[in-house]
Amino acid sequence: MITVSNLTFGYKKGRPLFENLSLYLEEGHIYGLLGKNGAGKSTLLKNLAGLVFPQEGELDVNGHNPSQRRPSFLSQLFFIPEELFMPAITVRGYVKNTAHFYPQFDREQFENILLEFNVPADQVMSRLSFGQQKKVMIAFGLASNTSLLIMDEPTNGLDIPSKVQFRKIIASALTEDRCIIISTHQVRDLDSLIDQVIVLHEREILLNKSLDEISDKLLFLTSSEANGRNVVYAEENMIGTNTIAENLYQKFSRVDMELLFNAIINNHKPLTEILNR
Repeated sequence: MITVSNLTFGYKKGRPLFENLSLYLEEGHIYGLLGKNGAGKSTLLKNLAGLVFPQEGELDVNGHNPSQRRPSFLSQLFFIPEELFMPAITVRGYVKNTAHFYPQFDREQFENILLEFNVPADQVMSRLSFGQQKKVMIAFGLASNTSLLIMDEPTNGLDIPSKVQFRKIIASALTEDRCIIISTHQVRDLDSLIDQVIVLHEREILLNKSLDEISDKLLFLTSSEANGRNVVYAEENMIGTNTIAENLYQKFSRVDMELLFNAIINNHKPLTEILNR
């Protein structure tokens, strides 16, 4: 589906944002691309979408070189950027002018998602609130039914009820032949949605594992539950201490995404050593 091989990219000569970065992604998964602000998440996504071009290395997306921007590539990719610039036409007008570029676009699906988001289709897009604009583009991206859907910080501008709707709608849209990539620095927004975690930090992919792989190798516990266990990371909060321990006895615990992310970017070697065994 997506193969990134030894990617080197930077906006300024001699100052690479990525250097020899490699990554492999498959269809049938919802990937969460996590990283701090400025980690390069948006830039990596733009490389995948062919909006910027690598200085070195190779990118293969659905058998295409993204930088060539061929129609056969673009018709199977929908990219929702963090910042939106909406045209001064109605939502229905946007669909009429744009949907034909996507052979699998489903108008009924689009209208149903708009209804769930409570966005009127007769409104001028440029006059909608930022959150409503995001909902329109999320609905359009899902209804395009492209094999690759990329969303950069899609929950920015959404209120809490809308984030719940977002998780529900995205989860229902995944198929075996579709790959969805969602980048965010708001880690909890992806709870119970993604099945694969990618952590980008300081020019490196520090983690690319499924939640099943993570829960097989790690236990997420309170401090009282962690007594006698091999604790590799601990973090205090207002009600106590949360810990990550090595899962030596095939126990199950729910992956705490925020705790995992903090552990990876603060002290990744003990965790990555366990996860890569």
